[in-house]
Amino acid sequence: MAHLRHKRDANARRIPSAAKIAAPVAVFVTLGVVGAGVVTTDPDVREAFAAANGASIAQVSASERKDEFLSRSFSRTDGSQARGVAARVADRKATAKAIRQADTKLWTTVDLNLWTEPGKKAKKTGIVMAEKKVLVTGRRANGRAEVVLDEKAFWVTADYLSKDKPEQEEEVVETESEGSDESAPAAGGTCSNGTSVPSGVSSNIVNVHASVCGAFPEITTYGTLRGGGGDHGSGRAVDIMVSGSRGWQVANFVRDNAGSLGVSYVIYSQNIWSVERGGEGWRGMSDRGSSTANHYDHVHVSTY
Repeated sequence: MAHLRHKRDANARRIPSAAKIAAPVAVFVTLGVVGAGVVTTDPDVREAFAAANGASIAQVSASERKDEFLSRSFSRTDGSQARGVAARVADRKATAKAIRQADTKLWTTVDLNLWTEPGKKAKKTGIVMAEKKVLVTGRRANGRAEVVLDEKAFWVTADYLSKDKPEQEEEVVETESEGSDESAPAAGGTCSNGTSVPSGVSSNIVNVHASVCGAFPEITTYGTLRGGGGDHGSGRAVDIMVSGSRGWQVANFVRDNAGSLGVSYVIYSQNIWSVERGGEGWRGMSDRGSSTANHYDHVHVSTY
């Protein structure tokens, strides 16, 4: 999977600090389907996704994919079983039993944050380094898996655990997978292609557009304001219409400049990066059924 391509995420040690579109020169489009139905198992940004797409938290939760366990102790489970796991994770007796019965070890493929629980109120308590074999209990909820370190239970992002030891050439795989065969432009360019954004968007979106336009002048279509509420409705989101390897360059460009641009999270090619979990790098998302819904034909940027 694409999100297993990172050998090490250096940032894991320091988490980083309206109804229509108008443009006088270039054509700006708003695709009603853009961003529709996008769901992540990340509890920290699920609410942001719901707001961005005008959906309720209940609607988002109802459409999440079924969890799948990662080893022979992990078996495919239906929705009711998954909810049962989530309800039991806080039970001390159940946790103690899970620790005692744990008998499977998996490899960490990147430096992983350790969380107190899989839920939205989880607190980060430390880091487990990449290329470490850790004991897993087999319990999983909200995209996180329970691991045992020093006879204590913690939760990590499940997609970064593997039965196979990470290869030394993992960074090369990342470069090829993300289409970084061309050098990404540096920040600070001047927008010279005549495009602009509507007056109703936030100052952060103005800055995102100017920076992306200056670095990638061939991109002339941006989607900003649209009805339905959420980040787009409030002028805090933009869809940058680009695909392929160039899309990865744009996505990484925005991620690398997230602090100065006021970016909250970026979605591209069925992957998400968020400030709140920046140390975990790009994380995979569930299949939403179409190229647009999975963000293969545009980069979505939400700002504060």
